[in-house]
Amino acid sequence: MMKPTYNRHEPGNVWNGDVKGLERRLQKAIRGEVRFDNGSRALYATDSSNYRQIPIGLVVPRSIADIVETVAACREFGAPVLSRGGGTSLAGQTCNVAVVMDMSKYLNKILELNPGGKFARVEPGTVLDDLRAAAEIHHLTFAPDPSTHNHCTLGGMIGNNSCGVHSVMGGKTVDNIEEMEVLTYDGLRMRVGKTSDEDLAAIIKEGGRRGEIYKKLSELRDKYASLIRSRYPKIPRRVSGYNLDQLLPEAGFDVARALVGTEGTCVTVLEAKTRLIYSPPSRVIVALGYPSIYEAGDHTMEVLAHKPVGLEGIDDVIAKNMKLLHAHPEELSLMPEGKSWLIAEFGGETRQEANAKARAMVEDLKKRPGIMGIKLYDDPREEKLIWEVREAGLGVTARVPEQPVTWEGWEDSAVPPAKIGGYLRDLRNLLQEFGYTCSLYGHFGDGCIHTRIEFGLTTKEGIEKYRKFVASAAELVTNYGGSISGEHGDGQSKADLLPIMFGEELVQAFREFKAIWDPANKMNPGKVVNAFHNNENLRLGVDYNPWQPKTNFYYGEDQGGFSESALRCVGVGACRRGDTGTMCPSYMVTREEKHSTRGRAHLLFEMLQGEIIRDGWRSEEVKEGLDLCLACKGCKHDCPLHVDMATYKSEFLSHYYEGRLRPRHAYAMGLIHRWARVASLMPGVVNFFGKAPVLGNIVRWLGGISQKRAMPQFAPKTFRAWWDERKPVNEGCPPAMLWVDTFNNHFHPQVLQAAVEVIEATGFKVVLPKANLCCGRPLYDFGMLAQARKLLEEILVHTRDAVRADVPVVALEPSCLAVFRDELKRLFPHDEDANRLERLSMTLSDFLVKRASFQFPRLSRKAIIHGHCHQHALLKMKTESQLYKLLGLEFQILDTGCCGMAGSFGFEADHYEVSVKCAERALLPAVHHAGENVLVIADGFSCHEQILQLSGRSALHTAEVAAMALREGNHTNPLGKENTPQHTVPEMQEQSALKARKKAEVME
Repeated sequence: MMKPTYNRHEPGNVWNGDVKGLERRLQKAIRGEVRFDNGSRALYATDSSNYRQIPIGLVVPRSIADIVETVAACREFGAPVLSRGGGTSLAGQTCNVAVVMDMSKYLNKILELNPGGKFARVEPGTVLDDLRAAAEIHHLTFAPDPSTHNHCTLGGMIGNNSCGVHSVMGGKTVDNIEEMEVLTYDGLRMRVGKTSDEDLAAIIKEGGRRGEIYKKLSELRDKYASLIRSRYPKIPRRVSGYNLDQLLPEAGFDVARALVGTEGTCVTVLEAKTRLIYSPPSRVIVALGYPSIYEAGDHTMEVLAHKPVGLEGIDDVIAKNMKLLHAHPEELSLMPEGKSWLIAEFGGETRQEANAKARAMVEDLKKRPGIMGIKLYDDPREEKLIWEVREAGLGVTARVPEQPVTWEGWEDSAVPPAKIGGYLRDLRNLLQEFGYTCSLYGHFGDGCIHTRIEFGLTTKEGIEKYRKFVASAAELVTNYGGSISGEHGDGQSKADLLPIMFGEELVQAFREFKAIWDPANKMNPGKVVNAFHNNENLRLGVDYNPWQPKTNFYYGEDQGGFSESALRCVGVGACRRGDTGTMCPSYMVTREEKHSTRGRAHLLFEMLQGEIIRDGWRSEEVKEGLDLCLACKGCKHDCPLHVDMATYKSEFLSHYYEGRLRPRHAYAMGLIHRWARVASLMPGVVNFFGKAPVLGNIVRWLGGISQKRAMPQFAPKTFRAWWDERKPVNEGCPPAMLWVDTFNNHFHPQVLQAAVEVIEATGFKVVLPKANLCCGRPLYDFGMLAQARKLLEEILVHTRDAVRADVPVVALEPSCLAVFRDELKRLFPHDEDANRLERLSMTLSDFLVKRASFQFPRLSRKAIIHGHCHQHALLKMKTESQLYKLLGLEFQILDTGCCGMAGSFGFEADHYEVSVKCAERALLPAVHHAGENVLVIADGFSCHEQILQLSGRSALHTAEVAAMALREGNHTNPLGKENTPQHTVPEMQEQSALKARKKAEVME
C-alpha cells in the first residue's frame, strides 16, 4: 500500500528538548490528562487559520493547580507553552510547537454570577453561551458575541480580544474585563486590574517579581505614552497590537485590560472577572436593501444614529453563493428588495418598545434616497431566519462549486464606521488590481469587514502575490485610520503588518511589553511580536503534496478527491457546541477534540500528509478518532462547510479492514439483512434465545452486543408474509412503490402495514419491489462497501422499471432513504437509474404532501417528535411539519440531536455508555416529561429502540399516526373549512382513487 510522505521542516517546527522526560514529569505532577501521542499532537497541529505547527504534547488540566504544575514542568525543561480555548483562531495564534493546554474540557465553570454587581467570575474554559444563558435570566449579558458564541471560551476571547455582532452595544472583550488572575512562565501568580497611582507606588516599593513587572510597565508607559496616543486609531475595532493604551493614566493603568488580546504570548489566564451589561429582553430586526455593499456602507451612520444593538452588512456575493449552494432559500426570500443589505437589530424592555425604535428608524430612512427596500420583522421565527443569512457568511464563501477555495489572510480589517463605503470601494479596486474576487460583509456597526480571498497558497507565485496584497491592504486600511485586525487578532497572519500600522517604535514597545512578562520567550513564541513571517508554517505551502489514495466513494463536491475532502474543514469548530443541533453527538458527551468533526477531519488531513500519522489507511490514531463517530450525518447539515464525516469514516474503515477480520459486532449487525431472513423462519425460537437469561447473554456476547441491551424482538410474521396473503387493492390506480426495509419488515411490520393503509387511502396502488432487497445501511458503518455496492446493484436492477416510469418510492426508515439520497450517488455517480431513484425516493410525508391529493381527517392530539439524524441532515423534516399540521396535531419537533442508538452503535458493548449519555442529554428528559396522552413520534428504528429501552415508551411512526387519523379522526377538513362533508374512510379512499386516476389520465 502506498503511504503518504511529508518532508517539510520549517523554522520553529522542532523542539529539541527531552520530550519523554517532560511527559513523565507531567504525568507525575498533575491530575489532568497528559497526551504526547501522535494522534493528540495531530489534533492540535492547526486551528482555523492557514498555519500548522505540531505541538510537543497536550495537557488537559482538571484544575488551576494543574495549570500551575504544567507551566512549572515546562519551565524546568525549557518547553514553550500555549493556552488554548475553542481553537477557532484565524491568525495562527492557537497552534505552536509547545505544550498545549486545552482548558475547555474541565475548566469551564462560572465561579460566581453577581447580578447586583453586574459581574461574573469565570474559569478560562467557560463557553461564552453558558455565561450568557446564566446572565440572561437577570436580563444581563457579556456583550461581545462572535459567531462562535456557542463553543468559544472566555479564555480564548480574552486572548484574541474578541468582538461580535453585539459589541456595538457593549464594546470588545477588553472593554468587559474587570480583573484577571494570571500566571507567568517564571511562576508568578497574581491578580491584575486597574491600578491607582498609590497602589502602583506601593507595588513597586514592595519589590520582588511583581514589583519589577509593575515598575517596568510604568516605565514603558511613560516612554511611549505620546506615541500610543498619536498612533493608536480611535475606532471601535482596533484589535491589532498589544493594548498598551490601557496603561495610560486616563485608562487607570489597567494591567488586566493591557493583557487582553496578547494571545497567550505574555501570561496564562487562570480566572477572569467579567463585566455584565443590560440585555434588552425583546428584539426586533429591520433589513434594508441597497444597490451595492458600498451604498450600504455609506448609510451605516444613518442607521447607527438610531442606536441599534447590532448592525451587520452582507453583499450580493453571499446571496449568489447561497443560490449556487441551494442554501437558505426561505431565508433569502424574506429579504427586501436590494443587492446588498444592512441588518439592524433593536432592543427594548418590551416588544412594543423595540418595535417603536425600529419603526422610528424606518420612517426616518424612508425619507432618504438610496434605499431599495425596507422590511421590519416582527416574528421571532423570521428574525431567526434573517440572522441565519448573516451567519452563513463563512459557509457560503469558503467553498463554492466551480469557484476557487478561499482563505483567511485579510479576514477582519476595520475602519471608522463613517468611512466604510469609501474603504470598501478602494478595497475592491485593490482586489481587482491583484485579480482577486470575494464577498464583503461584516459588523458594519463597528466598521469591521469580513472576507475570505482565493489566495494561491500552494505555489511560490501565489504566496508572493498574497504577501504583496496584504501589505498593500495594510497600507490602505492604515490610511483610513483603521486596523489590520478588527476581531481575530494578529497571531502569525498579521504580525508582519504591524509596523505598517503602528510604526517600528511601537512594535519595539510591543517587544518590550512581552519581555517584561516573558523574558524567556516561552509563552506562545513566534506570534504577534518576534513572529514567524506570514508565509512560514503554512498548512499548505509550495511543498503541499498530499497522498491521493484510490477510494470507493466519489467525492464530486471536492473535485472527486479524498484529499480535497480532508481540506474541507476550516476549523471554525461549530461541531464543538454542546447545546443544540445534531452535530456532533459524541463531542457533546465527551467534550474531546478527537470526538468532534473538526478533530476527525484534522486527523484525516494529517494521515494524508504522512509526517506525524504515517500508516495511511492502517492508522490506529485515525481509527480511534473515528470510533465514536455515530455516522449520524449531522455534520453534513450542521457544519458550515458540510464536512461529511460519516462518509469519510466508512471510506476509511473499508481500507483499514482490507484483508483483515472485523470485530464480531460488524458481522452480527452489519449483516443483519441476512440474519433477519434466517430468523424469520423461526422468530419465536430466536426471540427465546435472545431473551433467556443465560442464553441471551451468550448471544449478546457472540454478537459484541452490550449485556445491558435488550435484543429487539422479531415479529411473528414479516410484513412480506402479510402482504403475500393480501388481496390487491386499487387496481388500475397510479402506483406508488413502498420500500420494504429490513427493520420494519422483520421487527415492526405494523409500520409498513399502516403505510399501505394510508397510501391506498389516497388512491394509489401500493407496489413492492419483487425481490427481497436491502439497502445495506448497517454495512456503511463498518466500511463493508463491497457488500453494500452489491446490494445497491440489486436494487437498481429491481427498481429500474419503476423509476423509469416515474413511480414514487416511499421509504419509511430514514436511514434507508439516506442511502438512496447519499451513498447511492457516491457509489454510482454516473448511473442514470441511480439518479432517478435518488430523485424519486421520498418519505411518507413527502409523498402525502407533494404527491397525493387527499384530505386527511383531523387527529386532535398532542405529540412530541424526535427526528432521526438522517432526517435532519438530508431531509430537513419540512414535509413532516406540514403533514402533522394537516393531521391537526398540536406538536413540537424536539431539538434532541442524536438519540445515541445510531443504528448498531448503541448496541455495541464498547459504545453503550456514550449511547445512553447521548439520549440523556435531551431526548430522554423530553420523553419523560411528556404526559401519557402525548404521542411520541420517531420514524427511525434505532430511535424507537433507544426510546423503548431507556424510557419504556413505545414511539409511533408517522405512518402509524396517519393511519390513526384515518381510524379515529373527526373528519373535518384539514385546511380548516367548516361544514366539510362527513365520509367514511372507504368513501374518501374511493374519491381519492378517482382523483388520482383522472390525474394520471391527464398526465398520459
